[in-house]
Amino acid sequence: MMSRLDENVEFIPVRIAVLTVSDTRELADDKSGQTLVDRIEKAGHVLAARDIVRDDRSSISARLREWCADPDIDVIISTGGTGLTGRDVTVEAHRDVYEKEIEAFGTVFTHISMAKIGTSAVQSRATGGVAEGTYLFALPGSPGACKDAWDEILSLQLDFRHKPCNFVEIFPRLEEHKRRK
Repeated sequence: MMSRLDENVEFIPVRIAVLTVSDTRELADDKSGQTLVDRIEKAGHVLAARDIVRDDRSSISARLREWCADPDIDVIISTGGTGLTGRDVTVEAHRDVYEKEIEAFGTVFTHISMAKIGTSAVQSRATGGVAEGTYLFALPGSPGACKDAWDEILSLQLDFRHKPCNFVEIFPRLEEHKRRK
């Protein structure tokens, strides 16, 4: 069965925070963050928060933890800092926070990137995970990478109507291990 949208099921808006990781960008020139915001809002989701933090592992993980603890945020998407240079520490910050990593997210993102940029896709370390009942995704800092990740993965997985399965339908079960037996 191929993936599809079940139009008989009602759309459920998801509350998404966008975090840009950069030493040089501000909101006014944050093209990647704005690319995500535009797509989130066009899809009918709610922009729950938006911020920019410097390429500093402890600052990034602190913001991720703060947003994971916020009951008004369901998903966090960061952009920037996923490469191989010395300042690229977003992936490490995400992994400091994850309770579970979604390994296939990076694999699928790489597969999609290969079709667009060939073997240069190996330089991206896009990642996804779950912490405190919140989904977290770290995307590269280019608008093109943000478009690809949103258009070809996240827009579908964050849509309750997407079949055969999606991230939204398992929200209630992300923290089932914390319930009293």
